[in-house]
Amino acid sequence: MKSGFQKWLKALNYNPKTINNNPVRVQEFFHWLEENKINTIREVNNSHIIKYLDHLKERQNRRKIGKLSKNTLLTYGQSLKRFARYLRETGQESFEVNQKQCGSTKSIKTIFSKEEIKALYKGCSSDVFGMRDKAMLSIYYGCGLRRNEGTNLDVNDILFNKSLVYVRMGKNYRERYVPMSEGVKEDIQTYLDYSRILLIKGPTQALFLNQYGKRLTGASMAERLQQLKEKAGIDKAAGLHILRHSIATHLLQSGMELEQIKRFLGHGSLVSTQIYTHIAYENTE
Repeated sequence: MKSGFQKWLKALNYNPKTINNNPVRVQEFFHWLEENKINTIREVNNSHIIKYLDHLKERQNRRKIGKLSKNTLLTYGQSLKRFARYLRETGQESFEVNQKQCGSTKSIKTIFSKEEIKALYKGCSSDVFGMRDKAMLSIYYGCGLRRNEGTNLDVNDILFNKSLVYVRMGKNYRERYVPMSEGVKEDIQTYLDYSRILLIKGPTQALFLNQYGKRLTGASMAERLQQLKEKAGIDKAAGLHILRHSIATHLLQSGMELEQIKRFLGHGSLVSTQIYTHIAYENTE
C-alpha cells in the first residue's frame, strides 16, 4: 500500500519531499492503529484521527528538543488527507479526515499598506543594486511570486512580448504564467539593460545576480528587503512572503474576484486564497 501511495503522489506531480515523507507519516499512523488494536481501514473513523493527532501533540520531536511544532502537526494531517484521497480514488476502503482537526494555515496578520509599498519602491537607489531591488519588488509584489519561484527565475522566463512571467518551478512543480503590468515590465527591463549586464561574470541564465555574477539567493533578497524597510521607516517584522500577501490583499480590496487571485497566486485550492478575505477590509487605506 505504501508503494502504491508513493506512485500515486508521483503521478500527481507532488514534489520529491512530499513523495518521500507522506508515506512515512502514514506508516507511523498504521503503527499507532496497531498499538490501539485497530487492524483494518474499515474500522478507522474521524475520532481515531483526532486521537492520533492529540497523541502527536504530546510526542517528543526526534530531531530537536521539545515537542512537534504546529507546522509539523499540520503536515501529518495533510498526509492523512492525501492518503484517504488516494484510497478513494483507487477504489479502496477509505476514511474521513476532518480538516479542522488537522490544523490550518497560519493567519496572515502582517501586510504592507499601499503607502508602505510606495515607500519601499522610493527607497530603491539608482545604482546597480538599487535597480535590482526595484526589479525584485516588482517580481515579489507586482507578480506575487513565492520566494523560491523568484530565485529560480531565468532571463528567458520574462516574456516581454506577451507581458507574462513564466513560473517553471511553482509549488508542487505546477507551472503557470503570471501577468506583468507596464510598471513591472519597465522595472525588469531597466534592471536587465543597466544593472544585470554589469553583474554578469560568466555564462548564466539566472535573472537575479549577486555581485559575483552568481544566482542571487532568497536570503540575500530578504536582506535587501530589510534594508529597504529600514530606509522607508517601516517597523514591521516581514520577509519576501509579505510582499506576496500584500499584493493579494490589495487586489482583493480593489475588487478582483477571488478565483482570479487564486490563478494569479498559483494556489491549488480556493481555500488557500480565502485566507486573505479576513484582512482585506481590516487593512483598507
